[in-house]
Amino acid sequence: MGDPRPEGPIRIVYFGTPEFAVPALRALHADPRFEVVLVVTQPDRPAGRGRKLFGSSVKQSAVLLGLDVYQPERLRTEEQRQPLVECGADVFVVAAYGVIFGPRTLAIPPHGCLNLHASILPAYRGASPISASIAAGETVTGVTLMKMEAGLDTGPMLGVGRLSIEPRDTTGSLTERLAVVAADLATDLIPGWVGGSVPATPQPAGATLTRPLTKADGWLDWRRPAKDLEAHVRAMWPWPRAWTTVDGPDGSVRTIQVHAASVIDEPIQAHPAPGQIAGLPGSLVVATAAGLLRLETVQEPGGRPVDGATIRSTGRLSTGAALGERGAPEAQRPMVTPVSGEIRVD
Repeated sequence: MGDPRPEGPIRIVYFGTPEFAVPALRALHADPRFEVVLVVTQPDRPAGRGRKLFGSSVKQSAVLLGLDVYQPERLRTEEQRQPLVECGADVFVVAAYGVIFGPRTLAIPPHGCLNLHASILPAYRGASPISASIAAGETVTGVTLMKMEAGLDTGPMLGVGRLSIEPRDTTGSLTERLAVVAADLATDLIPGWVGGSVPATPQPAGATLTRPLTKADGWLDWRRPAKDLEAHVRAMWPWPRAWTTVDGPDGSVRTIQVHAASVIDEPIQAHPAPGQIAGLPGSLVVATAAGLLRLETVQEPGGRPVDGATIRSTGRLSTGAALGERGAPEAQRPMVTPVSGEIRVD
C-alpha cells in the first residue's frame, strides 16, 4: 500500500463470471468514486439443448453497462496479460472469476488484487464455500474482502460482511443474498484500502478448504440423520441437485432428484429401515438413520418437478419401497478438509 492514492476515480479492472459477481460490478460502476476500465470474464460457453454459445452473467451485465469486456482463456502469457497492463488500473477486484492468478498477474496493479470470497475466512476457502456452509449446518456466513496472494484464498483480510443463513436457504438463495453483501463490502472498503486507511490483517488459524462439487455429491445417504439430509438437499440446489435411486419392476434403476425436503416429527407404529418409504398417507416420507424426511418436490427421469405426494399417489413409490439400494456413486472426498499447509500458485 505504499503507492499514493490516485487522483480522481479509482481505476478498477473487474474480474467475475457468475451471477454472484454481478451486484458488485453494478455497484462499482454506479459509484462515482470508481471507474471500471475493463471487465474480465470467462469465454463464452455452450449451453442448453442446442449447445449455443452464451456469455457469462458478468459479461451480459457489462455489455448492458457499456463496459469493455475481455475474455481470455488464461492469464499465463505476457500477451494474455497485456490488456490488463495497458488499462493502467489502480486495483484489480475479483469475484468468482474462475481462474487463479499467478504472481505476474498479481503484480500488475499498484494497489494489488482484492478478492470477494463468499465465506468468513479462514473457514471454507476454495471452490464451494456456500454449499459447504449450508451442508455443514452453519447458521452464519458472510463475504470476506481479502488481498490476493499466491496461496489459495490465503491472503490478509480487509473486512468481513456477515449474514444469517435462514432455515430454508438453498445455495441459490444464499448466493443471491451474499452477492449484495459483497457489493456493499467492495464499495465500503476499497477507497480506504487505496487511500491507506483500511489495513489488511492476517487470517487467523483454523483454515478449511472446499473442493469443486461433482454430480456425485448430490447422493442422499439414508444412513445419515434426517436433519443432515435436509441441509444436504438445500446445499445441492440448484446444482448438482440431491438425488437417490429406486429399483424398477423390470430390474432397472431409476434416478430421482430431490429438489426440496423437510424433517418431520410424526409418530409411526414401526420405524422403517433407512431408505424405506414410510406409511404416512398423503406424503412421500423416507426413513433415515435418525428421523423422517419428507420429500416435498421430486423429479423423475424425463418428467417435471412435482410434489412428492403426487408421485406417491401414482403407486410408483409405495410404502416399504427402498430408496438408494443400488446406483450409489463411488466414495467422494470430503467436501471440506482442514488446511495442513498453504496451497500456492506458481
